[in-house]
Amino acid sequence: MIHLRAIAKKQINKNIDSFPFNLPLMKALKEIKFSNSVTFFVGENGSGKSTLLEAIAAGVGSISVGGEDIQQDRTLDHARKLSTQLKFVWQKKTGRGFFLRAEDFFNFARRIKTLSQELEEQVSEYDQKFTGTGLWLAKRSVLGQKAALADKYGENLDANSHGESFLKLFQSRFVPGGLYLLDEPEAPLSPLRQLSLLSLLKDMVNQDSQFIIATHSPILMAFPQASILSFDTYPPQEVEYNALEHVTLTKAFLNNPQSFLRHL
Repeated sequence: MIHLRAIAKKQINKNIDSFPFNLPLMKALKEIKFSNSVTFFVGENGSGKSTLLEAIAAGVGSISVGGEDIQQDRTLDHARKLSTQLKFVWQKKTGRGFFLRAEDFFNFARRIKTLSQELEEQVSEYDQKFTGTGLWLAKRSVLGQKAALADKYGENLDANSHGESFLKLFQSRFVPGGLYLLDEPEAPLSPLRQLSLLSLLKDMVNQDSQFIIATHSPILMAFPQASILSFDTYPPQEVEYNALEHVTLTKAFLNNPQSFLRHL
């Protein structure tokens, strides 16, 4: 399912020399069409792919997972400004889905851990204040909240560095019919976990969800029938998987790593 069909740049007539309007991407951008349920933004650091993804999140009113609310997050001031200069063309508007930057996940994990600890402290306080039925009722409510957190996100989201907790977050927050905007979700994931994420993407696409993902991962980019937009040219152009530098360079390195390493 394609929810967001296209974005187009409005006529920018002020602050054209300030960030992000001075990016080569924004000077060249006219329109980007989303023709598949999964679209990848790829390109070198500084190409503008994450900036544009953030602006899309701000413009569609996406929920932010992990970070502050998009409308309050000072690190996204530029994204909110840019979003006002974009036109959003919907095929079927949805309020479901979320925006996630990989670096925000770790803050999110710490907040969930803190909340769980606070609930445990409440239980200890109730042991001091109440007895009998009152104690049972008070502890039942708090322990129920703690169990719900554990069931949804795991016992300790930040305990695993191998990406299990990251995937647990996706599993708990993905719902059918959503628009999901993900910025470098491969960051905490091993190659095996990236394959697991691909499986999750496929399941959600089959349930009418749409994904726009900024990534450097050749594994994620291999998602069948996905559109791949290269931000290494302006305006961004759709490219074939096997023509991507990310893919050709990775293949060349794996086939003959010494040919690269001998120059170090």
